Amino acid sequence: MTTPGGKTVYGAGLGILMLNTRFPRIPGDIGHAGTWPFPVQYKVVTDATPDNVVRGDAGPLLEAFVAAGRELVDLGCDGIATNCGFLAPFQDEMTAALNVPVAASSLLQWPMIARALPQGRSVGILTISSETLTPAHLDAAGIPQGTPVAGTGATSHFTQAVLGDAGEIDFAQARADNVAAAQRLVSERPDVGAILLECTNMVPYAADIRRATGRPVFSIYTHLVWFQSALLPRRFSSDLDDPR
Repeated sequence: MTTPGGKTVYGAGLGILMLNTRFPRIPGDIGHAGTWPFPVQYKVVTDATPDNVVRGDAGPLLEAFVAAGRELVDLGCDGIATNCGFLAPFQDEMTAALNVPVAASSLLQWPMIARALPQGRSVGILTISSETLTPAHLDAAGIPQGTPVAGTGATSHFTQAVLGDAGEIDFAQARADNVAAAQRLVSERPDVGAILLECTNMVPYAADIRRATGRPVFSIYTHLVWFQSALLPRRFSSDLDDPR
């Protein structure tokens, strides 16, 4: 069997564009390579920080993300993701520029989750910054206005540590902040039938949120495992492999 060339790196089809950060990451976080049950390639977008993407205007950073994405595609990635849910507005531009599938935000799962829920149930969003999650972010992901949204709170340890790019994080407190925000979301909106985590740093606490709220929890992890399963489909053994 011959294999066509054209790649520098093989076996890591998913490329992840990272904000420029220093805060520590634990398994579950998108930036911890041990999170993934498959190899990934990372590329840091130097000018992109948690503060200027989440609290500022990320628009001027689009070309930097496209350029970094092209580097990963040239290395051999068959699909590109980003590590911030607030980059949903980049989805169409990046897909057009990179000419490979792009998963710019976990928020893109919202329409599919909504279709899976019983009538009268809604998908609630848990975000690191409800103050700056704008209608433009929701529109870019196909999410209707009026969707239930709860934030972890500007003064919470989790929000301050991540957006402030702290050198240390109290992960137990970060877990408590996320669980409390999720409980508040379902208390205020009992119709919430599933929770979608906007922030890619929330994934380590997904199981705790599920346990505390009783709701299914979707995240960048669920999104990219699905995404990767199409980039490199699992090969099943069958009689087709050995007709004897």
